[in-house]
Amino acid sequence: MNPGPLITPTSQESLGVLIGLVRTELVRGIEAEIAAKGLGLRFTQFLILKRLADLGSMTATELARSVELDGGAMTRQLDQLEGKGYLRRCPHEQDRRALRIELTEEGAAQYRQLTTCKERVLEAAQRSLSEEERRRLHDYLNRLLRALRDNNKENKN
Repeated sequence: MNPGPLITPTSQESLGVLIGLVRTELVRGIEAEIAAKGLGLRFTQFLILKRLADLGSMTATELARSVELDGGAMTRQLDQLEGKGYLRRCPHEQDRRALRIELTEEGAAQYRQLTTCKERVLEAAQRSLSEEERRRLHDYLNRLLRALRDNNKENKN
């Protein structure tokens, strides 16, 4: 059941809150599209399939870091996706103690279906923007991301 927005932004909403609200609505929209297609997956599982499709096989630790999950949560997600036949755990080439996670053909096909769900939601989100506004928004968000990552690196040192 979709309860609707929990927070309605004001005209003076902080950038962080606004970005968080946009992300929440994107996730909600993508999950609704996935449910409407009867694909039976959640957004986090979509992200896992996306990372594997985009980056190729990786360890569970690398995958967990890339989708910001802890080890226990990642194991549960991998168990579910492996049970559906979308991925497999394979021995690591260099480390006998580790496993590599890779997409199966069925997982790659499922990811292609999920991508159309994501694209419809992103298109709807940007419908009121011109091509130039879309380009600028993308540029602004990339610059914000780089600045935040640079700042986080400085704070670690």
